[in-house]
Amino acid sequence: MISLSQVIDIVNGYDSKNVSVGTIGSHSALEIMDGCKDEGLKTVCVCQKGRETPYLRFRRLADEILLLDKFSDILFSENIRKLIDLNTIFVTNRAFTAYLGYDNIEKKFLVPLFGNRSLLRAEERGEEYNQYNLLEQANIKHPTVFDDPSEIKGLAIVKIPEATRKLERAFFVVMSYDDFIRKSEMRIEKGIINRGDLKNAVIEEYVIGTYFNFNFFYSPLKKEMEFLGIERRLQTNLHDFTTSIPAKEQLEIDIDLQNIEVGHMPASIRESLLEKVFLIGDKFASFVNSKYSPGL
Repeated sequence: MISLSQVIDIVNGYDSKNVSVGTIGSHSALEIMDGCKDEGLKTVCVCQKGRETPYLRFRRLADEILLLDKFSDILFSENIRKLIDLNTIFVTNRAFTAYLGYDNIEKKFLVPLFGNRSLLRAEERGEEYNQYNLLEQANIKHPTVFDDPSEIKGLAIVKIPEATRKLERAFFVVMSYDDFIRKSEMRIEKGIINRGDLKNAVIEEYVIGTYFNFNFFYSPLKKEMEFLGIERRLQTNLHDFTTSIPAKEQLEIDIDLQNIEVGHMPASIRESLLEKVFLIGDKFASFVNSKYSPGL
């Protein structure tokens, strides 16, 4: 793991009046850079050739664009040096961890990060210590996770990546162990998933209800968890298939449902429920701050 002292040495060499905020040109980069512009901060966006157009067209957002053949080329020493020379503090997102990998982030990517470098790995469901452990130890309720498919006794969701596009979801819903076997084999035969990934899939209780993605931010300045807002995911082909086609026609169409995320939409929640929302955020932040030194 890159040590805190190494990062402090790099930051001590920065021009504090000329700091840049860096991010990978994917996922939530536009939001990150838009926020930076609101605060009067300079930005640097690391783009992959063939995917740079949005960041070039939104000209006001990116002060510097580092255009690479692949996102992972950011690990080359000359690219790390360029980011450091730009006094860069890097803001991570899901694309950053997906394309660089946790080992590289922890051991090779010397650019200072906003947040805790050692916490990123916990986002992976397959890690030995992961998001479920954090929720449990923070005393936050989450859907039951089944250790073995034979434990399935009702509606459950199997969380597994696609066979070829590992960053995309091939999640599917099952009702029983027999249903799990049948649908798994069908998807393996069609090449949607592979058997090796199935062994490591997370099988989770499917809770019926309205779902929300709560967006929180822990301020290291205020030492306080801030609630920023709510969004819901737009997923293909699940979302429009189940919401725009009548049930009768759905039953007549032979199609494999998928959960590939293609967008988000804003949402609101009853104010009477906000007490619980703030409590969840506070409990999570409190535990993580105690678990991961020096905190969020």
